[in-house]
Amino acid sequence: MGEARRKALAARPGTGQEPAEPQIVDTLGGRMHVRWDEGAAATPHGQLVFFAEFLAATGVFERWVSNCPLSYRSGNAPDKRDVLGTLMLGLLAGHRRYAHITALRGDAVAAQALGMAKVVSEDALRRALERMDEAASAAWMRPSLMHSVHEALQRPWVLDMDASVKPLYGRQEGAEIGYNPTKPKRPSHVLHTFLVSNLRLVLDVQVSSGKQHTSVHAKAALGQLLDELGERRPALVRGDSGYGNEGILLTLESRRQPYLLRLRQTKNVQRLVAQQFSRQDWSRPDNQGCQMVEAQLKLDGWSAMRRVVVVRQRVRGGIARERRIDGKQLRLDFAGPSVQEGDKLWEYAVLVTDVAYPLESIGQLYRDRADAENAFDELKNHWGLGGFTTQDMNRCQTVARACALVYNWWSWYCRAAHPEGRMEAITSRPLLLAAVGKAANHANQTMLYLTPLHGRVDVLRKLIANIGAALQHVKAAAEQFKDMDRWACLLRYISNRIAPVIGPPRLPQALPATG
Repeated sequence: MGEARRKALAARPGTGQEPAEPQIVDTLGGRMHVRWDEGAAATPHGQLVFFAEFLAATGVFERWVSNCPLSYRSGNAPDKRDVLGTLMLGLLAGHRRYAHITALRGDAVAAQALGMAKVVSEDALRRALERMDEAASAAWMRPSLMHSVHEALQRPWVLDMDASVKPLYGRQEGAEIGYNPTKPKRPSHVLHTFLVSNLRLVLDVQVSSGKQHTSVHAKAALGQLLDELGERRPALVRGDSGYGNEGILLTLESRRQPYLLRLRQTKNVQRLVAQQFSRQDWSRPDNQGCQMVEAQLKLDGWSAMRRVVVVRQRVRGGIARERRIDGKQLRLDFAGPSVQEGDKLWEYAVLVTDVAYPLESIGQLYRDRADAENAFDELKNHWGLGGFTTQDMNRCQTVARACALVYNWWSWYCRAAHPEGRMEAITSRPLLLAAVGKAANHANQTMLYLTPLHGRVDVLRKLIANIGAALQHVKAAAEQFKDMDRWACLLRYISNRIAPVIGPPRLPQALPATG
């Protein structure tokens, strides 16, 4: 029904749909007349149509829906396309709870753009995810995540690992009290995440109970992931002190996988540091003021002697220690008279590695991990990875991987729009997603009127043009090669454009073998 015809029908007397009198509202800027229009096809995410074109041209959304093991017997049940489309809309909108889905129920424009019949309710979404068992969900989601990044792993890359704590506020399955530095004694889940560092793409997310925060519970997932990557394994596996243990080291060494991991500051590690501080062959300070020296170490429980690198950095002034008196009152002690003039304060870290890189580059190579920490934080706080909690852990696992998959899709979409640099969710969503859109149907044709609210409309038009150029490249190639993987074609196109910008990770040349 066309917009003009709908308005005429609504205004026709005697139909029971006469428009109500406008509501008068006295605002700070003067009087306004408000009239409700509940039947209008409008959306606050008008630019979703460009992302829908991105998904349609590459075929990844169709592939994801068709491979979903969800099935119904009732004729009144929603279509699985509506279920998965609703979940993706909630993730794109930055939602963290199923109850937030209600805010999307009236968005008919977004549903039409994704080929959905309707946006399902929060209860329908929860029940649909419950119908998939753990094995079927993993067999569906893990290949989808791998497919979303596999074509971009031809160049050298670094795999970063991290464990994030997800606090819980109920009696969910796996809600146990474990390591939780921000909210002690709060039950939680743990999210073990594997990330393509230089591209900020997720390879897998494993949800575990609150007590399974150590790397022992991520060891099997790491080994399976490296085996699946085959010839496209990372040039380096990197992790913090939670992963510098014998189990992870043996998992990597048995596959001849290079690694760079940090060690916990145990007594034996501290004893090693004390022995090395008197050495005279410390490297020159790098651009961050760090000095390095290498040694050999075999900790209790280790099966072999391994190469370690001690990194130290001078601490200069502005030192304060925070502590609580009797566990309640907060006190801040400044390092004043206790530090004598001429004394040196050092901050140090001990790294274990099997790579033959020059000593001077090891410290910077580990410091580059800070960029991966930003990605972990973005996933948890801006992409709903720390939300969408249900009573059973299976649905939490499914949604966590779905969140990572939509995150990967949106990351490639933003890279196509802006190859020169990465765009965070907190800035890319208002710029590339939010716009008031109103649809009008006439003669079997839909016209969408967009009103962007962002102040950088000039930049927005250039970004949309870049996305159109990328999709045109895929469409032109697909016309010549009918059986071509369109998603792989797009990833090669984007990778070639961003390669001069980010390049491969800074992996120094190996030292020549001696003897």
